[in-house]
Order: sequence, then structure tokens, then C-alpha cells
Amino acid sequence: MMHGQHTPPARLALLGTGTVGSAVWARLMQWQGSALGERLRLVYAANSRFALGNPAGLPSAATDVLLQQAPQASSLEAVDVALAGDGVRIVVDATASAQVADQHAHWLARGIHVVTACKLGQGTDLARWHAIQAACEAGNTEYGDSATVGAGLPVLRTIRALQAGGDRIHAIAGVLSGSLAWLFNHYDGMQAFSGFVRQAREAGFTEPDPREDLSGEDVRRKLLILARASGYRLEDNAVQVDSLVPAALAGLPREALDAALPMLDAALRERYAAAYKNGAKLRFVARLQADGLATVGLEALPAEHALAGGGGTDNRVAIWSDRYAKQPLLIQGPGAGAEVTAAAMLDDALRIQVEASKAKVLPGRAKNSSMGNGR
Repeated sequence: MMHGQHTPPARLALLGTGTVGSAVWARLMQWQGSALGERLRLVYAANSRFALGNPAGLPSAATDVLLQQAPQASSLEAVDVALAGDGVRIVVDATASAQVADQHAHWLARGIHVVTACKLGQGTDLARWHAIQAACEAGNTEYGDSATVGAGLPVLRTIRALQAGGDRIHAIAGVLSGSLAWLFNHYDGMQAFSGFVRQAREAGFTEPDPREDLSGEDVRRKLLILARASGYRLEDNAVQVDSLVPAALAGLPREALDAALPMLDAALRERYAAAYKNGAKLRFVARLQADGLATVGLEALPAEHALAGGGGTDNRVAIWSDRYAKQPLLIQGPGAGAEVTAAAMLDDALRIQVEASKAKVLPGRAKNSSMGNGR
């Protein structure tokens, strides 16, 4: 391992100061004065309203206080200015913004690496996915996406490592949503399901609008990311999704959502009762089959099923490949939470800082970790 003092620090621009972005900032501030702090220097931070920049590094004060005193309005163009010059430069995207995701390819092509937990870059339009891959090639940059699936669990890394060793991915099945895992680990068919949804939202497990989780949209994006990394170039509309959100609830404005959450209760109570009668457990499962068929929805699984275990916000992912043909490889761990997500993003940033500073690519090693095998 190359020690931090032998390589210049990477300069970071942090976009987004919500729960995940604030956790990233706090972690960077804790590292100040340490070996890790010598490797990553936060020079710019912004949310949708305010921005703050300092080439020497931002001070270790409270995030919200600093930004409220920020002298400039936020703009995406300011990121290019803040990261102008030589050296390793990294955008850390902790937003859920399509506008920011649209800029990923722009930064990558200009030689600026991108680390993100946002699934909009690689989990939506296939054309945007291709643009990111092409931009990484053009800019000799990396796309750090470990936090997009499993909040940093080594799912994407494992899939890419298997393929780098000549393995082929045949199928994937998984509980990919920490919030839905938490909900169905706790839901007992007696208390209202809507009450558990409120608890999960207050705990920060769900997206700001929990319908993104309950609709299967968040899981659909994650499955697309996994499928594309595995060599299945699925179009955005290729995943069949069985939403938990009734049409009447889906059409409401966000301010009316909380009062209408009980619309979920009757249908979930019925599905729980049917599963319980058969000794099964409800789990929200994403599946990619060998023929490329991709599905997302609630399933009643036997209690001993590989995906039925776990607890809390645990994600569980099963991978079938040439070498894991009969018994799948299983990966399990916490799949939600600001701290684990922030840690995964900074792990990617640290790896990029080391690899980019070496000024060479090891023989036989892919330059861009986000590239998968063609299929």
C-alpha cells in the first residue's frame, strides 16, 4: 500500500449535504490530521442553495452552519472551477438529483473522477449508462459506484472480480432495499404496515418519499445496475415491477402522503396472512434470470430460503455463475444507513486516490472499475 505522504491528496467536491452528504463531511473532518486526512482534501461543498469553497481545504465546523454562511449560491458550473488544475480530482455526489447525474459523464470526460450513491447515473437510461462508460475511457477516470447497491456491500466488486477471473454471471436474486428489508423483517400482520413505513422514514431508511422504495423503483434501478455490470445491457423499461403502491396513493402530492399511507394496510395484511398460513415469509425480491428476464416484487419465500434470513436493514444477494452454478454465492450485510453509505463512498475515493496517483495501470487490469463484460 502506498502511504498517504508519498502522494498528493485528492481534491474533493461534495455535492449534497443531506443525511449521507453530512455523514461524508463529518467523516472527512474526523480524518483531519490523520494519514487518511492527508489523502483526501475537501475543497468545495454545496447543496441546492449554498456553496462553499477553499483550495486549502474546508474547516471542520458544522456543515449546516458553514453553508448558511456561504458567500456564493450553488451551481454545477462552480464544480469545474473548484476542481480546476492538475492532480486527482473527485466529485462526491451525495444527491438524488437527475440534474447532477446528467453531469457525471461531463466530469468524467474532463478527467474528474466521480464517486456516488446516486442510482440515476447507471440505473436509468441505458444511453446514460453508455455515456458514463465512454466518458471514463475518454477521461481515463473511474466511476466509484460501490454505494449505489447494498450501501457499500461488496456486491458490484464481487461481480466484477468474478468476471475478471473469466467467470460468467448467470443469474442474480436479492433483497436489495434496506428499507423494504427492515419493513418486512418487522411487519407482523397485526400492527398497521403504514406505521412501520413511518418508522422507517423517521429512521432515515427510506428515500425522502417512501413511495420510491414501496413502488419498487429504487430496487429496479439497483437491479439494472447489477444486470449491466454483469453484462446484461438491459433497457430502462426491461424490468417488470410489481409495485406495493396503489394507484390512488401513487398520484398524491407528497404533502398529502402521510395521511394516505393507511391505503397500504389492507392489501399487505392479506398477503402477510396468506404467507403466514403456508409458513412463508414476505420479502421484496429482485431477480435477474439467465435469459435476461428481470423482475422486482413481493414474494412469499419458504422460511429456510436463502433470501428469507437476515435482520434489520440487511441486504442479501445470491449470485449464480459458472463456478457457483448449483449453490449461489451469498453476500449479506446492512443495506441502508447514512454511515455505511458514506463509508463506502469514501472507500471508493481513497482507492481512486491511490490508483490514480500511481500514474500507471497494472497489466491486465481494467482502467475503469465500472466497466463490465459485454454480452
